[in-house]
Amino acid sequence: MKSPTATAPGKHIQRGIPAVMATAALLLAATACAPGTATSPSTPSGDPAGSGTGVPALAVNDAAAQLLPEPIKSTKVLRIAIPTNEPPTQFYREGTQDMTGTNPDIARLLGQALGVKVEIQVANFDSIIPGIAAGRYDMTVSSMTPTEKRMEVLDFVDYMQMGNSIAVAKGNPQGITDQHALCGRKVGLLTGSYQLTVNVPDYDKDCTAAGKDTIQRSEFQDTRQAISALTSGRLDAVLADSPILNFAATQNSQIEIAAKYDFTPVGVGMPKDSGLVKSVSAALSGVIKSDSYLKVLGKYGLESSAISDARVNFAQ
Repeated sequence: MKSPTATAPGKHIQRGIPAVMATAALLLAATACAPGTATSPSTPSGDPAGSGTGVPALAVNDAAAQLLPEPIKSTKVLRIAIPTNEPPTQFYREGTQDMTGTNPDIARLLGQALGVKVEIQVANFDSIIPGIAAGRYDMTVSSMTPTEKRMEVLDFVDYMQMGNSIAVAKGNPQGITDQHALCGRKVGLLTGSYQLTVNVPDYDKDCTAAGKDTIQRSEFQDTRQAISALTSGRLDAVLADSPILNFAATQNSQIEIAAKYDFTPVGVGMPKDSGLVKSVSAALSGVIKSDSYLKVLGKYGLESSAISDARVNFAQ
């Protein structure tokens, strides 16, 4: 998924890493995340002025910037892990290694608010939490849903909302109308996703209680791969974040959206005890009230994903 130019390493937060790594190992086992570590830094992007990124300018929030941990104040760099190949939330500009989409752009707004440069590090979704635990990244802006399990190792601050969508082959040959119709079906899911680790286990319980077969799961590193499996007849449906599948359906005439539901916030994730959550919370509280935030969401047709409260550690 998600070979670009390497970015120079710097001095970054390392406090609490051994304990976080131990907990992260438990988290991976509990959530069935594969231990993949594929990662590649994109061209460093974002700076205090936001120049050259196509992101609207946003003034520095001095009060939030003062709350940054000393190592970040010193380097003035935030390494932010984000997957790719999933428009409109995160993808490369055509023919480049420059990341764009709602998540990279909101990461850049956050960088502007904190007066720091943003280095986007492209990583598979299921490798992000281990990468944060190992000190490779300072945080992630990757549509990650705050869950109690993830909050054992990360702090979260809400920054937008999104739901689930179910994509099916054109004409909906299996007659799938909602998540309850997925029992016994072959369903594609993103490795490590909320849908795979939280939704599907709950759906399976309902299937079993109704005397039906559980969902036949197939895991993919990005939804583009899952959609390819769907259109080739290897899957009955794909369950993933609504912005990604809704956009895919506008680009691919072989699929359609059978259902959209469960709209909840997603959050910026950062290591517990890193000292980042106070500064990020203060900065995002300003970001989500700004015209720049609404312009970024509007750029990708996601105005309805706006939120008005940057809640801290609010589990879904």
